[in-house]
Amino acid sequence: MTGKEIETLTALSRSRTEPASRVSRAAMLLAYRENPSFFAVGRRLGVHHQTVQRCIERAVAYGALAALDDRPRPGKEPVITPEAKAWLVSLACDKAKEHGYPHELWTTRLLARHARENGPAAGHDCLAKLVQGTVCKILGREEIKPHKVRYYLERRDAEFEQKMAEVLCVYREVQVLKKAAAKSKKAKSKKPSKPVAIVSYDEKPGIQAIATTAPDLPPVPGVHPAFARDFEYRRHGTLSLLAGIDLLTGKVHALVKDRHRSREFIEFLKLLDAAYPASTAIKLILDNHSAHISKETRAWLKTRPAGRFEFTFTPKHGSWLNLIEGFFSKFARSVLRHIRVTSKHELKERIMAGIDDVNKHPVIHTWSYKLAEAA
Repeated sequence: MTGKEIETLTALSRSRTEPASRVSRAAMLLAYRENPSFFAVGRRLGVHHQTVQRCIERAVAYGALAALDDRPRPGKEPVITPEAKAWLVSLACDKAKEHGYPHELWTTRLLARHARENGPAAGHDCLAKLVQGTVCKILGREEIKPHKVRYYLERRDAEFEQKMAEVLCVYREVQVLKKAAAKSKKAKSKKPSKPVAIVSYDEKPGIQAIATTAPDLPPVPGVHPAFARDFEYRRHGTLSLLAGIDLLTGKVHALVKDRHRSREFIEFLKLLDAAYPASTAIKLILDNHSAHISKETRAWLKTRPAGRFEFTFTPKHGSWLNLIEGFFSKFARSVLRHIRVTSKHELKERIMAGIDDVNKHPVIHTWSYKLAEAA
């Protein structure tokens, strides 16, 4: 061995990061150089003398440093052919129901069974003994998970961009009105002759009136950190919250009803009509619920003065453009979360009490996303 090889082997034999096999073989070569005896080196290093012999023979044949690594082995020929794997992957890209099964999607166990039963007939005899684990390995290499569903939302409104721009224009108007109000307040000027109220409106249906069947147990310091509640409960029905938030003042207008049909929506419009002076133009941002565009709603709107109400509809699947959704989320997390009541009437009172509490300290919501892109 050359001096450089001896230096490298010495460093490897003392290494704590190299694989153990390389460290052991480096020590064998150095020990054999000092004492050329397979038995002596094996006894010194605690390995079989044949292990030492194989290492020395590899060093003689391929070089000292090449002897540190295992020689490449041919390995066992793969049992499942590439064509059979491609057939299995193609099968996994179909739905199980398309092949006569009651299952909607494949399970790896069902896919393995189907391949065992139908693979040989398709010309893939190697799949006759296919097991579930092999299916998982084949699909894992192709990064296919046929047992899972990942949801997406197809845009079905051809006028989505246009309707979104209309909503953003309303939010820009809110921004302009806020700045004008701030300037007029500083200058102590008179209010504009034609005031405007902009309200973001929506319904939150299906609020459950759930009662406990046993009293809640309070937390006990050092013993029970949280409230304890019996698993059983009693249902008393559901309620719908109809709410609109004034984007200029932060005030929330709300009604709690059993349902949210046209008559309930008209009742909410009457609530807004009574809440603002007759000279105020009320602009609503709302979705395309049937109650908002029904014959009853349109007939009632015709009874109001021209320009009193103006609707701006969010596009289909564009409810995220409505600011009231953020209020509903916050209200659900702070007031409705874990709520338990004895009746629907109590639930209604607590919801309205929550609205009153919000109106004591109103929060003016502001929309900023893509506002600069509004036409």
